[in-house]
Formats: sequence, structure tokens, C-alpha cells
Amino acid sequence: MTSRRPVGQQAVTSHEARRMDSKKVGVVGAGTIGRGVAQAVAEKGMDVVLVDTSAEQLHGAISQIAADLRTQPLLTGVRRVGPDADVLGRITCETDVAKLADVDFVVENVTENWDIKSGLYQELDRICAPEVVFAVNTSAIPITRLAAVTGRPDRLVGMHFMNPVPLMRMVEVIRGHHTSDETMAVATGLLTRLAKEPVVVDDLPGFVTNRVLMLTINEAVFCVQDSVASALNVDRIFKGCFGHKMGPLETADLIGLDTILNSITVMYDSFNDSKYRPAPLLRRMVDAGLLGRKTGQGFYDYRIDGNGDKS
Repeated sequence: MTSRRPVGQQAVTSHEARRMDSKKVGVVGAGTIGRGVAQAVAEKGMDVVLVDTSAEQLHGAISQIAADLRTQPLLTGVRRVGPDADVLGRITCETDVAKLADVDFVVENVTENWDIKSGLYQELDRICAPEVVFAVNTSAIPITRLAAVTGRPDRLVGMHFMNPVPLMRMVEVIRGHHTSDETMAVATGLLTRLAKEPVVVDDLPGFVTNRVLMLTINEAVFCVQDSVASALNVDRIFKGCFGHKMGPLETADLIGLDTILNSITVMYDSFNDSKYRPAPLLRRMVDAGLLGRKTGQGFYDYRIDGNGDKS
């Protein structure tokens, strides 16, 4: 009997099967999400190679991870087994992506920019072993489109982590057109090891989370722009009326207004639908460098105590 396999999927060799139990994970991008992924992986006993083009960014990421290791158990009441130094000792920082040559799995977390992401994946494709799975951490860029720039379209999968990564249990997993069953098994197996709950969705720009969330945030910005309500009152309504822990504009400041603008622009271009048009106020704030918490100012001012001036 001849077995059939969908186009784009390949058989798994015994060597590949061994690689499914990822022991060394490459994390590209040391921003908020990237450092969170690195911490979550290292906390579960796996070695991490954290790569960023900026040595300063890497230094800041390690400092923040050390601080989070101290404070997050106080917030959650969950104590970690083993000292913080052991977790930090599993993370190696590199500025050269070529250092990912011996990793078993890659989680990419660079900015939502097609040229940057597509160039990186072509480079990763040359550096990493053919069986290595690439997890795209993206808010809106289609997995299938990125897979097409590599020679391993069956080994790309989307992993949309939420912030803060070590504390958020659920991960949106996006299956591209060519993503194989074996790749899904490797990806969801890794997430399970990280104590995360994967939810698999199809590959359309924005997926589920951002297709809904970005429209909500964008419309909230229009409300402020049109003087319907202040940012404070928009957020108060969502928290008081719907029981949300954060309002949409507080959420925008946490994510970063540049990321919000990039994500909704990708959806606007992809769907060719005017409902995704970015609010002019959002674009102006990004142009002004008011990106939210990471720059100290967004819809709120975080420069004094870091919590945002909501007076």
C-alpha cells in the first residue's frame, strides 16, 4: 500500500524525531516578547541562545529578566524550583545570528516589518539544520508568506505569545498552508513543556487576537481623536462596563504604538478593507516618538513612576 502525504510535507526521520525534544532554543530579538520567551524557556531547564543586533539591547534584556525572576513569583505566588542564577546561566547572548547553527528550535521575535523578517528567514534557512522548526512570533504577517522565502515551508509555524510571556498561559498557534503535522507536534510539544496552552488557528492576517484587538484599539484612538472621550474615560468604560483588567489604550501603550500601527497597516494592505485604516492620531503619535511604556509616553505618561499618569 502506498501512503499519501500532502504536498509540502515531508517524512520525519529518526534523526528528526530526536530533535522534536528541543533542548537548545534560539530566540531572535531581545525586545519585550523575545526576552520573555527566553526567560520562559530557560526557566524550564532548556538552554537558550538569545540573539539581537544590539549588545545594549541584550544587556538590558538580561537585566530585566533578572528583575522579573525576582518579582514575578511575588505577583503570582508560584515559586520556581532552583535559583535565579541557574536560569540566567542557561541564556547565552549573541549579536551574530550565525550562533544559531546548533539550536533545535528557533522562535523569532523581530519587528513587524516584512523586509526585516523576510531577510532574516533567508539567513536562518542557510544557518540552521534542515530539520529545525522556525516559529514566527508575529502579530499580523501571514506565516505562509514568510514560509515561501525559505526552503522549508513545512517547518514554519506561527507562535503568537502574549505579554508578559512568562505569566501568560495561552499562546495563539498559527498553521500556515504548508505547515506539516510533524511541525505542529514539535511546536505544541515545546509549548506544553513551557506550561503553555496552544490554541491553533488558521493563517489569515491578524489571526484571531489581533484581528479583533487591533480594530478595537484603532477605534478607541478614533474616539480620542474625535473628542468623543479622553483616553482615561475610554479605558474606564472598558474596565467598568466589561470588567476588563486594562482598557484598549492602556493595552496599546503596553504593546507599543509602533507595533499597533505596523500590525493594523499590514491588515489594511492585506484585506484591502477600509475598516483597517489606521487612525491619523495613532500615526502622528508614532511619528512623534510617543510609543507607550517603552518610550515613557503614549496615551499616558510613565516617566515618573512607570505606572502611567492617569490624572
